[in-house]
Amino acid sequence: MTGTADGDRQTAEFAGKVALVTGSARGVGRETVALLSERGAHVVAVDLRPQTESLPEEFPGVLTVTGDVTREETAVRAVQTAVDAFGGLDILVNNAGLTVNKLVTDTTAEDWDAVMAVNARGSFFFAREAFRAMKVRGGGAIVGTGSYTCTVALPEGAAYSASKGALAQLTKVLAVEGGPLGIRANLVAAGVVETDFLDTFRSDSRAYLASFADAQPLGRVAQPAEIAEVLCFLASPRSSFVTGAVVAADGGFTAL
Repeated sequence: MTGTADGDRQTAEFAGKVALVTGSARGVGRETVALLSERGAHVVAVDLRPQTESLPEEFPGVLTVTGDVTREETAVRAVQTAVDAFGGLDILVNNAGLTVNKLVTDTTAEDWDAVMAVNARGSFFFAREAFRAMKVRGGGAIVGTGSYTCTVALPEGAAYSASKGALAQLTKVLAVEGGPLGIRANLVAAGVVETDFLDTFRSDSRAYLASFADAQPLGRVAQPAEIAEVLCFLASPRSSFVTGAVVAADGGFTAL
């Protein structure tokens, strides 16, 4: 009976809550939309890719906003959509991300700016607008999809690592400013995840994934749903005393 009761509580843990998820068209973002929706939340899903528009077919009640997260107006419009449709905003999952896999000497100004624009600038815009809405609401939770590269260095990752480091520090500031307002902020330092994301910039993406599987204690890379579960935990009342944290979900890679 206890297991059933726990399952029922988890199923309804986001009942009545309003969530916004960026980078929701695929991978971790899509799985996060699924979990939040299945557990009772009203969800606004944001992405530049039109695939996001199919989400309401799978998850009735999900609203979509198509837009570029690096543009300030996209954040304003998305948060306002949540407020207008559902009365406010309780949860933000800053998941949209971009990377460039190049040596420092090969990284161009355009590469640097593009990665920083999505990972740092875009996350800031959405966090700021969510913060404003949550302040009116009386509290909320902001969770970001970060990376273990904010604490360890890998070759060919200067722009990506720097952007995720910026996101980690932004998270801490949000936690400090948000604490008195009932707003929590945390970051998931995710390890390598088996999605098609790597396919966009590496022709050897499958071999690259396999190399990380062999390099960490769990002996495999993460599945998108595993990272989504950590994001949802940090967005839920189950983590009510956790804020300003960078939570590793990397299969033990940074423990080595």
